[in-house]
Amino acid sequence: MRILIVEDNPDILANLYGFLEPKGYAVDSARNGYGGLALASENNYDVIILDVMLPGLSGLELCQKLRTDLSSATPVLMLTARDSLQDKVLGFDSGADDYLVKPFSLVELDVRLKALARRAGGQHAFSRVLRFGPLVFDPDQQQASRDGVRIVLTKTGYILLRCLMAAAPRIVPREALEQAVWGEDRPESDALRTHIHALRQAVDKPFASPLIHTIAGVGYKLAMPDAPG
Repeated sequence: MRILIVEDNPDILANLYGFLEPKGYAVDSARNGYGGLALASENNYDVIILDVMLPGLSGLELCQKLRTDLSSATPVLMLTARDSLQDKVLGFDSGADDYLVKPFSLVELDVRLKALARRAGGQHAFSRVLRFGPLVFDPDQQQASRDGVRIVLTKTGYILLRCLMAAAPRIVPREALEQAVWGEDRPESDALRTHIHALRQAVDKPFASPLIHTIAGVGYKLAMPDAPG
């Protein structure tokens, strides 16, 4: 089973890794909502473990984007310290499949993960074609276009474009883009800026107006030419 954990508490994350990996599960993780969105848009998972309270993009917002923007049916198990009925309703309304209140039993977590994966039956692939204004990207075919004109990118360029399109028009922090490209082994140099420059050369330079925008000190986003900055 392949699992994505989106959790900002390092102790909880370490406990989950220590429990799940010895059982043979393949585990990826992100510590903020944007990083989780980037990984979810790049990979197929059997189950996603999602904390409600996340920096940047909350767990509720991330779950909604999985269901609407990515058309993903991957089972989502939400983790939260809140146990009121209203909180649970909000979680299920955002698209969650199950709900576990902290502190929780790791044995119970394992049982619920297996039940979610079994009910999904592997039928959780999402519609991969992403669209934002004149941009269209089909990651299965590694084909991108703007206004019907083919755009050819490097492997890294396709990863960055997919992350930006999956989150658009929200800002994607630099850390989330770096994690999507390099995982935890991020380069010390400012390699991301070089790859963003190359992406702009392909996506924006041949056209009348830019779609890729820098948010100083934060990250990058896609925005239509007439959208407010």
